[in-house]
Order: sequence, then C-alpha cells, then structure tokens
Amino acid sequence: MPAISDDGSLWRLSFSVQEKILVHSFNFTQLLCYGLLKLSLKHIVNTNHDVKELLCSYFLKTALFWVSEEQDINIFQLPKLFYCFSLCLNKLISWVNICNCPNYFIPENNMFLGKINESNNMILLGILESIQSEGIGGLIMRLFPAENENHSLLSTNIGSSSTMLDFLFYRIIHIDQPERHILANFKKLAFTESLIKSESSTFIFDVCKFNHAQISQIIAQLLPPPNTKNTRYNIRKCYHKHLQCGTRTDAVSGWLLYASFYYLTEQFHIALRLTDFVLSRCSPDMVFKCDEPSCRHRIMYRQNVHSSISLNKRMKMAIIGNVRYYENSSFIPEELQLEVEKGSIHIPPVIMSYCLRYLCYHHLGDIFNRQKSLRDLFSTVKRKYLIEISELSDSITILGVCYEISGAKDRAYQCYEEALQVDDKISRSAKIRKSKLLL
Repeated sequence: MPAISDDGSLWRLSFSVQEKILVHSFNFTQLLCYGLLKLSLKHIVNTNHDVKELLCSYFLKTALFWVSEEQDINIFQLPKLFYCFSLCLNKLISWVNICNCPNYFIPENNMFLGKINESNNMILLGILESIQSEGIGGLIMRLFPAENENHSLLSTNIGSSSTMLDFLFYRIIHIDQPERHILANFKKLAFTESLIKSESSTFIFDVCKFNHAQISQIIAQLLPPPNTKNTRYNIRKCYHKHLQCGTRTDAVSGWLLYASFYYLTEQFHIALRLTDFVLSRCSPDMVFKCDEPSCRHRIMYRQNVHSSISLNKRMKMAIIGNVRYYENSSFIPEELQLEVEKGSIHIPPVIMSYCLRYLCYHHLGDIFNRQKSLRDLFSTVKRKYLIEISELSDSITILGVCYEISGAKDRAYQCYEEALQVDDKISRSAKIRKSKLLL
C-alpha cells in the first residue's frame, strides 16, 4: 500500500506477515473455499475479455477475511463449503456494486481504485450474479467441463433428485393429529423399530428413523409432568431416552423440548445453555419453509448438505423446525399451559428460546438478563424474524404473556389485542388472556 510522505519520498505499508498468520489459522474448509474462489476467477470470470484482470486473488482473499470475521467459525464446515463460498461471492458482489473493496487492515482504503468503477462494473456484476443464481450444480458444470462428465462431482442429476425427494418428504412429515394414548404411541414406536431393522432402502430407513424421533417427542409429552419431586430413576431415564431420540428430527426443535424439561425441573442454567445452542443454529440459511422448486431455499439446502450423508444428518444440518407442544403437554412451561388447553401449538424456535430465557432469568431473580431477554423477544416479534405469518399471532401472544409476568399489563393487553388482529391463524388463547386482564 504505497503512499507519498511530506518530503516527497515514497513508502509502503505491508501486512504480508499478518496475512500469513491469518491464512495459517484457516481451517480446511476455509482453505477449500479460497481455492474454489480462485478456480471461479480463473475458469469463469477471467474467460470474459471485458472483465479479465479486474479481479485478483487478493480481492478474493480479502472477501474471505471479512466473511470469516463476520461469521461464526462453526459455519466453516465441510458440508457447508458451498454456502461459505456463496457468502464470499455475495461479499464480492456487494463491493463490485458500489465499486469499493475495503482493505481488511485499513478499511478506509478502497482497493478497487483504478481498477473497478461505474464504467466497467456492470458486466462483472452480471458474471458474478450468474454464478450465484446457478447454484452449486451450475458452478460444478462450469468448473469441470463436459469431458469429465464421469467425475463424481458432476452427479448433479443425482443430487437434484435427492434434494427433490428430501423436499417431498419434508412436505408430508408433520403429524397433524397425533395419537393421544401413550400405549398406542409405544406400539407405533415398536413397529417403527422393527421396520428399521428390516428395511434395506437407505431412504426408507432414514424416514423410519425420523418417525421414531417424532414419536419419541410425543411420548415424552405424554409422560407424567417432570418436576423436582419426581426422583424415580426409571422415570428420569425414560424422560432422557425419549428426549435424546427427539433431537434427531431437525437442528433445534428436540433441543427446545429438552430445555423445557430442564426449566420444569428448575435446572435453569442448563436450560439457558440449551437455548444458547438453539439460537446459534437459527439463521435464515437453515430455514425450510417453501414449496416451489425454484425457491432460493432449495439452492441454499443443496449448498448446506450433500446427498452422500444420511437424511437424518441432512435435517440436523439444514432444517429448523418449530417446537411443537401437543394438547395438554406435560413439557410446556406452566406459564403457557393455556396455549395447549384445546389443541397443540407450533412455536418458532427463536420465540420459544427467548421466552424460556426470560422465564429462567425471572426465576433466578436476574433482572438485567430478564429484561434483555424480553427486549430480544420483542425485537424478534417486531421484525418477524424467522416467523411465518401463520405463527405470528401465537408469537405476539407469548410476548404478551412475558409482559404480563413482568407486571407490564398495559403492554400485555396491547399484545393480546394485536394478536387478535393478525390476518391469518389467530391464537386460541389471546382472547381469553385479554379478557382476564380486564377483570
């Protein structure tokens, strides 16, 4: 980075040593991501003479530096290689769009000066955006031409078929009317276990494993309510057996049931650690809430997982499921029992996490963190972050419950009133809670 001093001499700042330290700290996935970026530059971007030499590998490295700083290091895992690549690509696109690439060490220094400007950035933008829109399948086809069509990386049709099969399964997995008798669920569990032992199809085997986990979530909620007085070893063992199995349905819902268990048994610090974990997994790139084949979530799903791993592992990597408390569930916090008196409730994981955090800190007497959790819950509802419209009314009602517990009855009343005005599924309990406040 050259500069001219007051006496006219030319001097230069170099961060090469610092860059080497950073690169040597990269994990395997970060190094692969950088390699994939360089391949894209060489085989896609620089093949267009209009933009050749506009980008260089140093810009790519800078994008990776910034993304690595902004993202949790756990994002950089091998199954998420193409998602990490897309984050870096998005960073480059945003820079090219405004003709400004901030140096990692001195952000005020625009490294695009003299190279990329408004007279030449549009073609480059088009090329980068085409890489983005074509997804992993298109990227592989462009990096590994047709003469290598027998290469395993080019099994895009298989990967696409696998993704379509996964999405078909995700659309039909929910149990709308679960069996309310615990013995009937144990029979279903035994039948599923027999299928698992006899099934030869890998996909059907994985479907059975999922159903086994989902039934376990139901059984856990049909057991006697957990509490600190319930110390029988066999009952505690039964809780943990079914809760552990229930964590295999997706990335978060089973863990929230586990957090509810620890809340009910007054093990608040463990419940808080579990909600920390859930919140760390909740990000838009993991959400699956669409039915259209061209939806961006399908592209993101293919970037996050690979068809060579099991369906159950794919779900735990890429799918965020709402936590479902069934009618009269023994696992829902006592403060929310009204919500399940006449049916089940699906609660977005971010909403339930902040609600549990609020309740835990409330019982611990930690006023500061209790109020912080309430603010986080309010912000989540206000931004509708990871909340579908069909879940909004219940989410607002839960916010109202927390306000009511804190003594802010006016705010609680406003929430219940707002929950009743949502243009979709209306909370069953909002009207009742609003009426009780008027008494």
